[in-house]
Amino acid sequence: MSQARLSDQVYAGIVEIIKAEALEVGARLPSEAGLAEMFGVSRAIVREALVRLAADGITEARRGAGSFVKSRPSDRLAAFMPLAELPTTLGSYEVRFVLEAEAARLAAIRRTAVEMAHVEEGLALLRAALLSSAPAHAEDMELHRRIAKATGNPAFLLVFDALRSDIERIMRAGVDISRSRPPEVIATMLGEHEVIVDAIRAQDPEGAALAMRWHLWEGRRRLMP
Repeated sequence: MSQARLSDQVYAGIVEIIKAEALEVGARLPSEAGLAEMFGVSRAIVREALVRLAADGITEARRGAGSFVKSRPSDRLAAFMPLAELPTTLGSYEVRFVLEAEAARLAAIRRTAVEMAHVEEGLALLRAALLSSAPAHAEDMELHRRIAKATGNPAFLLVFDALRSDIERIMRAGVDISRSRPPEVIATMLGEHEVIVDAIRAQDPEGAALAMRWHLWEGRRRLMP
């Protein structure tokens, strides 16, 4: 079995420890040596899993003190993805930060009037879905695809669509979890999309890229309680 696969197992195993032992934010995780013994792997593999957990905002390392719980994935996530698939699914955010921020930047530079109207329509469809009881993930996906298409570079859509299954699960979970919280959470999600579209409309490439990165960052954070 590859080291990458082993690190996925350790990643999921650490999340299971956090959930099973009801570890609160700020709780200290077992040491690298303890985790290595627990999972029957090398410390290098444990370290790789911890680096990825930290990148996903679930744990944080404190110099000389070990790793601590930074946030706990929402229990509702289990309805959308098996725990074993969490590393891969959340890992797609790393690609999306690069891909979609650049897509938004290029869309702001290159979009035509027709493509802008297409993006505006996508936002209107998402707004209607988010403000109703509809699932909204299909509209969310479509808006992001329309922004990628507005780059004028078909490769952006090809890469985005290659991530489709992971993105769809995240979008389904994100809307469901957000709807379980106060109404302003959905309003915030909608507002993030509006800022992205506003920047593309204004042909502000850096603003569009920053707004997209912020939206993705906040989207990942919404998957936590």
